[in-house]
Amino acid sequence: MITILFDIDGTLIRTGGAGMRAIEQVMKEMFQLESISNVAVHGRTDEGILSDLFTAHELSFGEHREAFSRRYWELLPQTLAAGQGKILPGVEELLIRLDAMPEVALGILTGNARRAAEVKLEHFGLSKFFHFGGYGDRHSERNDVADLARASAKQALGEQFREDQLWVVGDTVDDVTCARSIDAKVVAVETGGGAPDILKASSPDCQLATLSQAEEFIQAIIS
Repeated sequence: MITILFDIDGTLIRTGGAGMRAIEQVMKEMFQLESISNVAVHGRTDEGILSDLFTAHELSFGEHREAFSRRYWELLPQTLAAGQGKILPGVEELLIRLDAMPEVALGILTGNARRAAEVKLEHFGLSKFFHFGGYGDRHSERNDVADLARASAKQALGEQFREDQLWVVGDTVDDVTCARSIDAKVVAVETGGGAPDILKASSPDCQLATLSQAEEFIQAIIS
């Protein structure tokens, strides 16, 4: 069985900043903050992003984690609906083709918390394609999330899971790095906004401009 773990933001979809708008709204409601500090978000986990954000405002994320998360997940469908998000080129068509291949299993490897990932995928009608995954609820490091995703795939697929047929699809160098941490092969896609030459320098097994290049994608994973 070929197992393919997809990143979400920048790889499958763009949310138009819906996540940060929801975070800003919760910070305003809970702590009366009119603006929030800039923290690095691309290629990171929700745990890492929020931990840094709370630290920047001298707040304890651990103390407020549950209340913050519940409200964030409540607001996220609203900010998605109000935003300019979209499914990235070729994604639906590729997922339909892969889903129809009996030798392929699809999962998620994302820095999003599990519920945030579910909300985003449901909003764009993509949740039906994915049956296991690793999420960024409790880990700041993407490598730890990659371990969770691999374990989830092994549990779901049982004896059909093959270590030598594990792939990660992502749009950042962080995706390549975390894939290598679990000995996975990598398809890097240039839809995340980063420089293609920097992505190429991370040595993915296959690099595509967009997932519209379905034939090249399929040839890479079955070769």
